[in-house]
Amino acid sequence: MSFEFINVSKTFAQAQAPTLSSINLTIQRGEFVCIVGVSGCGKSTLLNLAAGLELPTSGEILLDGRRITGPGADRTVMFQEHGLFPWLNVYENVCFGMKLAHLSREEMDAKAEHYLQMMHLSEYKDYPIHQLSGGMRQRTALARALCMDSEILLMDEPFSALDKQTSNRLREELQQIWMETGKTILFITHSVEEAVFLADRVIVLSPESKSISEQIEISLPRPRHVYDPAFVALRHRILEKVREEVL
Repeated sequence: MSFEFINVSKTFAQAQAPTLSSINLTIQRGEFVCIVGVSGCGKSTLLNLAAGLELPTSGEILLDGRRITGPGADRTVMFQEHGLFPWLNVYENVCFGMKLAHLSREEMDAKAEHYLQMMHLSEYKDYPIHQLSGGMRQRTALARALCMDSEILLMDEPFSALDKQTSNRLREELQQIWMETGKTILFITHSVEEAVFLADRVIVLSPESKSISEQIEISLPRPRHVYDPAFVALRHRILEKVREEVL
C-alpha cells in the first residue's frame, strides 16, 4: 500500500495565496511520518486533505492507486481535541465508531477490551468522560481510533494540549502501539523532539513556498532516548531547518 500526494495544491476561497503548493509525497505501508513546521505553513490542511475532509484545488491524492474524494473507512482521524461524547462513558465512546460500522456485539466487545487494556483504561471503562484527566481522555480517543482498524491513522497534534509529562508518556505508548500494529501513521506536530522520537521520516513544510522544504530520514534504533547524542543532533538539525524557514 502507498499513500501518494501528487502535485497537490490547496487555495481556499477569498485567499490571496495558496495554503499548500505542489506537494509531492509518498508514504509507504507501515511508515510513521511526522509533518513539522511553524503555524500557518499548512500542516493541518495537509492532514485534512489526506482525510478527505478537504479536496485539493489541483493535483490528486491516491491510496493504493485509488483517488481520494472524501472521508473513508480506510482512514481514521484523531484531532488535538479528543472529540469524545460527554453523555457516553469511556466504553461507549470507544465503541461508538464500531457501532456505526455495524460490527457485531461480540466483535465490538473484543476490540474494545483489547484496546482499553492496551491504553491502560480497563478499570475506567464505566467512568463518565468528565471524570477523566486530559491524558486519559486522549487515551480514550486513541483507543476509539484504533478500534476502527483502518489502514491509516491521521493524527493532528493529539498531545499538544497536554502537560509535558503526560504527552511524553503518551508518545511512548503510541510508539509501542505502532510497533505492535504496523499501522501507517501521518502525524502533525509542532514539536521537533516529538517528531524525532516517533518518526521514520520527518517532513518539513515551508511557510514561504507552502511546500516541502526537506525530508529527513530518522534511522535511530527504537526505543529512542531524547538525551542520546545522535537524537540531539537530529533534533538540532531539524530545528535549524525550521528556523531557516521562519527567517
